[in-house]
Amino acid sequence: MTVLTNARIFDGVEPHLADGLNVFTAEGKITELSGRKITAADGQVIDCGGLTLIPGMIDAHVHALGIAAHPETVDKAPDTLLTGWAGFMLGRMLDRGFTTVRDVGGGDFGLAQALERGFIRGPRLIYCGRALSQTGGGFDLRDPHDARFPASEGSCGCGRFSNFAAVVDGIDPIRVAIRENFRRGASFIKFIASGDVTTAGSRLEALEFSDEEVSTIVAECERYGTYCTAHVHTDKGIRRAVELGVHCLEHASMVTPETARFLAERGTFVVATLAVVDSYANRSAEAGLHPNSAAKLEDVRHRMIEALAILKEAGVTVGLGSDLLGPLESDQLNELTLRAPVYSPAEIMMQATSINARILRAEGTIGVIREGAFADMVLLRGNPLEDIDVFKDEDNIALVVKGGAVVKQRGEW
Repeated sequence: MTVLTNARIFDGVEPHLADGLNVFTAEGKITELSGRKITAADGQVIDCGGLTLIPGMIDAHVHALGIAAHPETVDKAPDTLLTGWAGFMLGRMLDRGFTTVRDVGGGDFGLAQALERGFIRGPRLIYCGRALSQTGGGFDLRDPHDARFPASEGSCGCGRFSNFAAVVDGIDPIRVAIRENFRRGASFIKFIASGDVTTAGSRLEALEFSDEEVSTIVAECERYGTYCTAHVHTDKGIRRAVELGVHCLEHASMVTPETARFLAERGTFVVATLAVVDSYANRSAEAGLHPNSAAKLEDVRHRMIEALAILKEAGVTVGLGSDLLGPLESDQLNELTLRAPVYSPAEIMMQATSINARILRAEGTIGVIREGAFADMVLLRGNPLEDIDVFKDEDNIALVVKGGAVVKQRGEW
């Protein structure tokens, strides 16, 4: 058993800090949150020195296999190299205070097992397996000169698989791909509903998959008792996805006020991703984007903060994701600070904790400091409910606890 004492606590839900409470943990979970006196029977005691204790944070949009900023480079890398990268990057995410991540293309059962068994350090991994893309869509990463057809499940093997996506067309192949992802432990499905920024051959304004195909994705997920999320940027694509019943949207960077109000009425979630656009723009030399991608990036870049304000005004529930690949992953904490022009520090902290837990359908088990939740917590120097800029310096992350075990400690306090 472990007890954390003498901390000011943000529980992930209430927009203020609580004093005078001790956090009791056992067998990886929070067993008690109270001011009762600590006894020798309570086990190890960690004195938090009056610092701020928050729930372990959640990044709801990562690509654990994303070894390079250019998706086509990732797609051609050996699986062994990608696995090595995933272990490296996930460990760094854990050290930044992210104790859960949702992989939206690439992560799989094997990687989740490696984390669970302790073979590599990292957060809890929630994954969809391969994202679904139509031929020529945002996640069809073949070069235009590549005449090979994508391989589908059960093919003769003369095609090739993508590390990020299953390229599928038609109702039956889509059903097979979804069911195969679920068979391999996926807890949700991700698909590409409109063009991608970083894929050179993808048109940003293109609508991908037919209405019937999208409806099939939604129905398969609902029959399985879970949800789907759609990569989408344009307002037209956003509107169509919601009309067809899609439960969650990634990016939604060009939403209009009218469509945002429609999202709010339908209760559709949005996982916004500001850090990726900011990082690609500021570190373009490292990213090595194709000129076509750079032009699309500018279209999105100038709309993202405006879109965030539109979503807030409409009352849409917005989560937090970073979507950073390759060397850009070091900018992960920027996702919190970039939201400051629109959201208060307390709102941003809720997005990174309890709101993301709702989106992941894990409410009450992660993203909160409450009895019965996993004992995932982060000790900070500074108060993020007053100043979100505490995350501009990773040295402010003094302690990370995952499942009741200390997985990172920086200095004394």
